[in-house]
Amino acid sequence: MRTLIDIPQPDLENLDALSAKRNLPRAAVVREAIAEYLARHAHDSSQAFGLWGEQKRRDSVAYQRKVRAEW
Repeated sequence: MRTLIDIPQPDLENLDALSAKRNLPRAAVVREAIAEYLARHAHDSSQAFGLWGEQKRRDSVAYQRKVRAEW
């Protein structure tokens, strides 16, 4: 898919220098950068923290009633 983005001139110059150094087209370097960014920022919902933690199949209404009964 093609897309249109604005890249600041200094970043574009650095991107062109990197592309030349690696002997790759600019588009290939951008695709690689996007893939690395997405991999780094992907999250696994099973790694969630907080109230439920490891308690995956707990009845939330029953839990709510139990907690409120403690008040």
